[in-house]
Order: sequence, then C-alpha cells, then structure tokens
Amino acid sequence: MLGKLMPREGKFFDFFNEHAEQILQGAIELNAFMNDIDNIETHVRNVETIEQRADKITRQTVDLLHKTFITPLDRDEIHQLISKMDDILDMMEDVAQSVFLYDVHHVTPEAKKLSVICVACAEKVKAAVALLPNMDNSDAILKTCADIDKLEAEADHVMRSAMAKLFRDKEIDPRELIKLKAIYEMLEEVTDCCEDVAHIIEGIVLENA
Repeated sequence: MLGKLMPREGKFFDFFNEHAEQILQGAIELNAFMNDIDNIETHVRNVETIEQRADKITRQTVDLLHKTFITPLDRDEIHQLISKMDDILDMMEDVAQSVFLYDVHHVTPEAKKLSVICVACAEKVKAAVALLPNMDNSDAILKTCADIDKLEAEADHVMRSAMAKLFRDKEIDPRELIKLKAIYEMLEEVTDCCEDVAHIIEGIVLENA
C-alpha cells in the first residue's frame, strides 16, 4: 500500500547528470579565469552561480530521497554520491574566491596545469555518472573511475613539483609564496573530491552489477 502512495524511483539519475554538468561547467570556468586573471571578478560570479545551481540540485535530490519509497540505488549511496559531487563544486568555489580575495595578479604555469586536470576530472565524472543507470556499463564505469584516479595522481605530482619550485625560489615574496601554496593545494583538492566521487561510484557498481 505504501509503495503505491510514494514515487517508485524518482529522477535520481537525472539529478546526478544535471549536477555533473554543473561540475563540468564549474571546471571550465575555473580554467577560464586561470587564463584570464584580469577578469577574475566576472569569473568568480560565474562560478558562484554554477555552485548555487548545483546546491539546488543537491537539495532536490535529498528531498526526493525522503519522498521515495523504492530507490534505484541504496539510500546511503544516493546521499553519499550527491553530497560528494557537491563537494567538488564547493571546492571550485573556494579556489575562485581565494584567487580573488588574495588579489592574485599572476597565475603560474603549474596552477594553469592543475586547472586543466580539474577539467579532465570533471569530464570523467560526468561520463561515469552518465553510464550509471545501466549496470551493463560496469566495465566502462570502472575504467572511467580508474582514469579519475590517474588524473588525481597526476595532479598530486604537479602540486608537489610546484611546491618544490616555490620553496626553492629564494627571491619570491613570502606573501606570494603563501598565496600560491594555498591555491595549489585547493586545486589539487578539487581532484581529490573527484576521486572521492569515483570511489563511491566504484562501490555502487561492485554492489549492483
């Protein structure tokens, strides 16, 4: 009786896909302002708008979870996945706001490289989420998640090299060092968040395939 009164499945996969699109748009905007620092204020507003859209999708997903009797995935998996996806955009917003608040006028090649990796990670997250409704895609999903792991490892390597270069530079202004160190760490954290999403998706596949 209760199953007839409540939605059987809901739009969970639609919400995941919509959110993943916001993640990709956020990453593209992140990369754009790394190459257009003079217009940082506009780019920050764009990232904030994208993050707000993603927050709305997250709230809609959680609300639907409370109203749905039979869900396509385990309830905890749905909640963990949408929450971790939202963490990605939260971190992107942190990067954008910090670059603006720190009054950064010069972006290093390493920061630009990290922003490119963020875009690649976001593309892979979107691809993995799009495959999720059909467990016949399990091999492709797991491969995409492995690709995200590799990108995160690459970002970690770029960040470590960038840090080493920073601390070896005897002429750098200490304030500039602090700013760049924080930005490198936040950009790398974006890829960590993407890896967290990949691990949740891997768990979903292993449980449901």
